[in-house]
Amino acid sequence: MYDYYLGGKTNYVVDREAAQEVIRVFPAIETVAKVNRAYMHRAVRYLARQGIRQFIDVGTGIPTSPNLHDVAQEVAPDCRVVYVDNDPIVLVYADELLDGTPEGRTAYVQANATKPDEVWAAVRERNILDPELPVALSLHALMHFVTDSQEPYEIVRSLLEPLPPGSYLSLSHCTGEFDPEAWQAIIDTYAEAGTSVQVRGRTEVRRFFDGLELVDPGVVLAHQWHPQPGSGPGVLSERQVSLYAGVARKP
Repeated sequence: MYDYYLGGKTNYVVDREAAQEVIRVFPAIETVAKVNRAYMHRAVRYLARQGIRQFIDVGTGIPTSPNLHDVAQEVAPDCRVVYVDNDPIVLVYADELLDGTPEGRTAYVQANATKPDEVWAAVRERNILDPELPVALSLHALMHFVTDSQEPYEIVRSLLEPLPPGSYLSLSHCTGEFDPEAWQAIIDTYAEAGTSVQVRGRTEVRRFFDGLELVDPGVVLAHQWHPQPGSGPGVLSERQVSLYAGVARKP
């Protein structure tokens, strides 16, 4: 469905039907997806410019160019990136995630984000990241698919725990604060398609960064995080964005 919102072609009839129903109740969902993608590009570029050379992208989804490694390796060709997802469809298209620079390395592993031990076991098995050097953990548009019953904050803490000081977390998360009725309809539509969704307010999203040092301007609507001309849709309302984002450093 995310691929469909972005105008991609890697989706099926069932995806398109469900996505069209979401668009019917909340036409701005396509803007939300584009804002998220633009935020990812800016955040990764920022992190690479801070000297980060290792990235783990959990919940990468269907490849959409430019991918995270394209952005990071454009800044620093020696960046290493490990993509993580548990969707077998992503595996089919994983070759597109592995076309990095000769100086860097890219890899794809299958693991479930709700099982941090499984994620780390898969990442370590590939042996392309140096455990002594900082890593940027990317959880973009992922945690709203993890409900409170699955202990989302503990999941994020467990994913961060093995990372050395100087590592970063970049996270984006949908919110229903600006149109609760529409987002409830979206949640219902996803549920009918077999996917649980739990949107959260700014305070709840801020909790994912507990114990970390937030980069200015903190947790904000995604288009407000280090905005750059031409990096996404133009003038937007809070309702159209409906996505919080932030970057924080592990002390």
